[in-house]
Amino acid sequence: MRQIRILADRLIGLSASIGATALMLVVGVILVDVIGRAFGSPLYGGQDITTMATVILVFAPMALCDRLGGHISVDLFERYFPDAMNRAIDICVALMGAVIFATLAWATWDSAKLSVMLNLSTNLLYLPKAWFQWAAIVFLCIASLGLALRALELAITGRDIRKETAS
Repeated sequence: MRQIRILADRLIGLSASIGATALMLVVGVILVDVIGRAFGSPLYGGQDITTMATVILVFAPMALCDRLGGHISVDLFERYFPDAMNRAIDICVALMGAVIFATLAWATWDSAKLSVMLNLSTNLLYLPKAWFQWAAIVFLCIASLGLALRALELAITGRDIRKETAS
């Protein structure tokens, strides 16, 4: 189980690094575009790059958000419940999250197939839309597998990875 967690943490870290790179790209493109607009020459395709990089920016760090316990949670009654019940709730929530992200990946896969069939691309640079949908699918699968692994760890060992620092 420890080796799986190490591999998962590395994959989550890689995914988050890709998201951070997308963030830097978006900031750079917007900066160049705004300065260019001030001089009457905006960055050609800036909106295409920003839109597609934002897809990466949103989905890439999703697994890290779960790993660090960053998703929204309401814990009004947690202190009143016994530990076993809180653990059971955490397992169910992690499994539901895994199913939700897997369902989103499946729906995005269907959308990507349609994008390939219709040869959909961005407006100015003609970047294939399917490439970014496939990237989103990969990141959604990583998030789904991370949630499933957290549920498995909670069920088997009782260890909540969100309460520990990332390795």
